[in-house]
Amino acid sequence: MKLANDRTAGLWAPMKPSLEAVLARLEALSLEPEFAGQRQAALEQALRPYLEAGAATPLAPLAQEVELANLYVYADFYPEGQLSLIEQLRDTITEHVPNEERAWLDPLKHSYMDLLEVIPAEVGSPSEMFAVRSVGDGQVFRVTGGEFAKGLAAGQILFTRLIREPGDPDADRAVIPGSAIVLSASDGQSLYQMTHEQRLAMEAAFGSFTLGEWAEFAKLYGYVLLWNFARLRFAALSDAVTHITYRTPTGEPYLYAVAFYEHHEPRWLADGLSEMEGLEPEPAARLKDAPGVGESRSRSWVRREGGAVVARLTLTPTQLMVECESRERLNELKHRLAGTFGYSLHFRGETEGPPARKLSVEDVMKEEDRSLVVTAEEDRMFLASFLDRVYLEWADQESPALGGQTPRRAAASPAARDKVGALIDEMERNDIGRRRTGRSAFEYNRLRAHVGLEEVVR
Repeated sequence: MKLANDRTAGLWAPMKPSLEAVLARLEALSLEPEFAGQRQAALEQALRPYLEAGAATPLAPLAQEVELANLYVYADFYPEGQLSLIEQLRDTITEHVPNEERAWLDPLKHSYMDLLEVIPAEVGSPSEMFAVRSVGDGQVFRVTGGEFAKGLAAGQILFTRLIREPGDPDADRAVIPGSAIVLSASDGQSLYQMTHEQRLAMEAAFGSFTLGEWAEFAKLYGYVLLWNFARLRFAALSDAVTHITYRTPTGEPYLYAVAFYEHHEPRWLADGLSEMEGLEPEPAARLKDAPGVGESRSRSWVRREGGAVVARLTLTPTQLMVECESRERLNELKHRLAGTFGYSLHFRGETEGPPARKLSVEDVMKEEDRSLVVTAEEDRMFLASFLDRVYLEWADQESPALGGQTPRRAAASPAARDKVGALIDEMERNDIGRRRTGRSAFEYNRLRAHVGLEEVVR
């Protein structure tokens, strides 16, 4: 089971009408104005990892997670200064609650979230009844089945809540209240071990040996299971994302890991790059003309794998730009450059992650060709964000081309003012976006204004 995939992780089990009616009444009570704040607090508690991740995360809680969180509100949450929802429903006198519905209140009150291993059915066929064993304490339950259970296999683990059928509280017959999350044996055991370790830590911190009882712990802190399931999903997503490759619209590797250096020894650096093992000179690119900017004066070296460019180093009269298809390759090249050129290169900034994009489940869960195409416009915006940070910080960093002065300070000096303007003109001529997208990625008049120079009209 792939934890990041919301299409295969969960199942829905039909409920008896009387149980479904009770849950509908509890839902209505939870939405009453006097309880709405408590409900919100409980849901935020149960789904905290998703809220902490913020709006930028591509991972939303599964529908089954939300349902389990709702059941936590109904059955496990004790609001401040109020009766629990089950107690409110039990004590209601404003409307008639049929006895067949009331019969579910005690079983629901004593239910708790659990991890349940599917074992061979003891009675009947899987469509009628199947057996599960609690991973936490080994209790065996016989669960009412149905069409939803036909796809289950022995060894799988269900993350859900069981409600014993009304009658004998010690009976082993139980039902799934609508939703369950299906885990592989390994994922289920990982979830249990994470939660078990937290249970031991909480028991030691609180000095409460009652938490040693799985049922007691799961009743009081069932939301910890939800937290850890969410963390496993985030970990699965992270692992999937690390195996995604990024490509340009023409199918070439997308060079998203970028580092900038400043220098004032272009000839020596060019000789060193020409001799660096694994690099080959790249034919001069014909950059799209930018009116008034002038022609680029740069040289490039590339590394190829399988015929594709996976790294490019571009040397201009004042800068060295390093572009790679992965952060690992960028780090390798940075170390080689430091070992070869030492303090002749002045580091100005880097970006190691691909452009921010809200990934779909289809993007993440591809079995083959797990690659994403980065459009020219996405690339330009990505570079613009990077250059905005690098160049505005450059204004207050000592520049080797200005004899160690900062550009802002040099721009305030009549003797050096023209040198700063020439430097910015050089940066504009060799803008990285011109090679990659055909358009400059940065508005250089912003930089001129930032250091105190007049705007240049092109």
